[in-house]
Amino acid sequence: MAKALTSIIGVDLGRYSLKSVLLQRKSASRYVVTHYASQVLSGPVDSADSLGRELKSLFKTMGGSAKACAVGISSPDALIRIIEQPETPVTLLRDALRLNGMALLNQDCKDFVLDCDNIPTTQASADPEVAGRKRYLVGGLPRAQVSLVGNALEQSGGNVGALQLAPICAFNAFEFAHPEVFNEQAFFLVDIGHTNSTVMVGSKRELILVRSIDFGGKSLLESLETMSDEPREAIIQALEQEDEVMGEYARVALAPLVREIQSSIGFLEHRHEETIGRVFVSGGPAKSPAVLRVLGDDLGLPCEAWNALANCESALSASRSEHFAHDALDLNVACGAAVELLKGN
Repeated sequence: MAKALTSIIGVDLGRYSLKSVLLQRKSASRYVVTHYASQVLSGPVDSADSLGRELKSLFKTMGGSAKACAVGISSPDALIRIIEQPETPVTLLRDALRLNGMALLNQDCKDFVLDCDNIPTTQASADPEVAGRKRYLVGGLPRAQVSLVGNALEQSGGNVGALQLAPICAFNAFEFAHPEVFNEQAFFLVDIGHTNSTVMVGSKRELILVRSIDFGGKSLLESLETMSDEPREAIIQALEQEDEVMGEYARVALAPLVREIQSSIGFLEHRHEETIGRVFVSGGPAKSPAVLRVLGDDLGLPCEAWNALANCESALSASRSEHFAHDALDLNVACGAAVELLKGN
């Protein structure tokens, strides 16, 4: 029998940045962070050779080693849907999705690598048209992207243990970091990426909604540059200092994101008769108290940054520990990828 893995490198493979974290499992409830790193990319990487070099550099900066990597992938070409179907074995549904994507997903999926799983529900439906049907989460990436990532990891010395979509990694990371909220309450997650944001709505372990919004940190900063006529470095500093004028500019710039969040919260509260008590925010802008304050004011809900590694023990070097509390807000996807593979072993 193969020995269970006790350490995993989790990788967040974004279009404009790479992040990694090395986690060790000491027991069912004890996890230790030993190394982490992040690396900015000049732009999307389109070849296995160049991505392999970037990953090799990332792992060298991080230090440490593990027998397997779990990778969370952010891609504009990713497919992630929630569908309702009569109860179907996952292996059969996976083949049906690939062969009949237009009928089931309104998208041709023959060139995609697909996976799917049943979404556990917390209560039986009273609607006779829905009763007897199950909800399934479907995720996929173009086969060419999967091959590129696999080849790049092989060139960088990483042994791929799992490939997942970044939003699902974030969802799993939230369960790891906030099990009480995840198991007992309705919750709302917002991950503000470079060019897009992802919102996920859940209730008592059940994933209700996942969607991508065409708004990210790049859009926010470009809007603030236009309105303030200030350089980017000055804008970031003003947000950190919670400058009132920059805060009002941020309110205008964040309005499209606020509207989309309000719409998604309304969907949950109307369709599922649940109430959202606070919004959990991740991504670069979540480091700004001014951004969180504006979001909270306009949504009428507390908005807080969350750290998937907050409950982990630390075995980081002194130099890395100094910045970890700040940097950890970027590691939720990498943590979620690593934890899910560790738990499965």
